[in-house]
Amino acid sequence: AGEQWHPGVVGIVAGRIKETFNRPALVAGIAEGRAVGSGRSVPGVDLGSAIIAAREAGLLIKGGGHAMAAGFTVEAGRIEALRGFLAERLAVAATLPDAADLPIEGMAAVGGIDEALAAAIGRVGPFGAGNEEPVFVVPRARVLRADRIGRNEATIRAFVEGEAGGRLKTILFRAGDGDLAAALARPGGAPLNLAGHIRAEQWNGRTSVSLILIDAAPA
Repeated sequence: AGEQWHPGVVGIVAGRIKETFNRPALVAGIAEGRAVGSGRSVPGVDLGSAIIAAREAGLLIKGGGHAMAAGFTVEAGRIEALRGFLAERLAVAATLPDAADLPIEGMAAVGGIDEALAAAIGRVGPFGAGNEEPVFVVPRARVLRADRIGRNEATIRAFVEGEAGGRLKTILFRAGDGDLAAALARPGGAPLNLAGHIRAEQWNGRTSVSLILIDAAPA
């Protein structure tokens, strides 16, 4: 929780923390003696029930939600009590692995990723809760070149080549300086098995297909 954090962004921040650490995360902004917050959870940890229990225990001014997301309002002076209550209620989260398993839909060679495949994937959308966007593995891809683009150079755009030929643009958002960013920064290095979403985008009347990267591992 922090002073003057805008209520409109706390849910986004909680979601990114949850994705990074594979743990339930709650973020709140404090103003005028109250903290208004939002939480995001992971499969198997019912955050909504915990928030409702905290409300029924008198810890919250108001609160509710469902298994994967919740919202709450708490007096600033009761934040630590709420933290302790939720730590006990959500103790199962401590047993989770540091990273969630990545469900793989299938494999696609670099040379086989084209507009037709991206269009076929798009037809089973829209994607979201209950209909997750499929993840594909692209095996043994070599990075040809990579650069940082966008605001604060937070995105990496890398072009890769498949073992049997073909080239593909890949995009890594919120790249940071982690292992995945480092792997993409080594053109001509060892081949990588890439995992991500296959998407088509329109720009100036032209269609291009990209792999939106989620993870990578040495091939």
